[in-house]
Amino acid sequence: MKIPRKISFALLIPALAWSCGGTQQKVESEESATVEAVPSAPSLTKVWETTEELTTNESALYDASSGIIYIANIDGDSAEKDGKGFISKISKTGEIIEKEWVKGLDAPKGMGIVNGTLYVTNIDELVEINLTTGKISKRHKIEGAQFLNDLDTSGDKVFFTDMNTGKIHVFQNGSFSLFAENQTKINGIRIAEDGTVFGLDAAGLKKYNSDGSFEILNSNVTGGDGLIILEDNVFLASRWQGEIYLIKDGIETLLLDTKAEESNTADIGYIPSENLVLVPTFFKNKVVAYKLDY
Repeated sequence: MKIPRKISFALLIPALAWSCGGTQQKVESEESATVEAVPSAPSLTKVWETTEELTTNESALYDASSGIIYIANIDGDSAEKDGKGFISKISKTGEIIEKEWVKGLDAPKGMGIVNGTLYVTNIDELVEINLTTGKISKRHKIEGAQFLNDLDTSGDKVFFTDMNTGKIHVFQNGSFSLFAENQTKINGIRIAEDGTVFGLDAAGLKKYNSDGSFEILNSNVTGGDGLIILEDNVFLASRWQGEIYLIKDGIETLLLDTKAEESNTADIGYIPSENLVLVPTFFKNKVVAYKLDY
């Protein structure tokens, strides 16, 4: 039987309505998806903290090969040769494995690992520690050194800073050389995978050329302490007083401010696989770990 034209048109109306509704739903869904895709502000969220046994802890270093976190403890004056300083070992979840794993240091600060050796700055000397035995194997006195501070490694090179003399030293194959000088209050140092050197001093965050010349990437985060390279043009920088910044494309964002609690943020460490920032709190005698979202 042939369907009258009136009935045909009536049957089409629900179909058209359904079709329009489906299109509208799709548009609304796409708009919702766009809104949900807006990134949240970068943040640090506290995950764990150690007990308050790490005396004047200044630096944290994560060793991916063993899963151990090494902590440098000054335990006294940061420039006094008193033999009280020590290195601790803690786990990735904040348990203190061995509080005084290495003893007999003065004021240990920056740390780095090359071929089974832990290198540590110790006021005016570079100390070598055997990772297997935990024994000090060598002490290198640095001529003219006054306040050796942060340290990082690149291949078999060990870079370390002297905050008082404004110098960046390099140790390689048993010999020392000068990478840069006249870097006022130079402290934090990190080496990128391609060998590029980055540093924190009184002028801000610097990117160095191979001849020691530099450009300033950020001039607001001055007097920085710890430095972490997250990716190209993205960094974490701490100020000892109690601040941690994310610096992206030269623009800084304050992520953490613990000055009111009088909790310091010294030479920070980082566990890349967990986006976990390790914060030595200095006079609070503990390490606090924060999850980084950025």
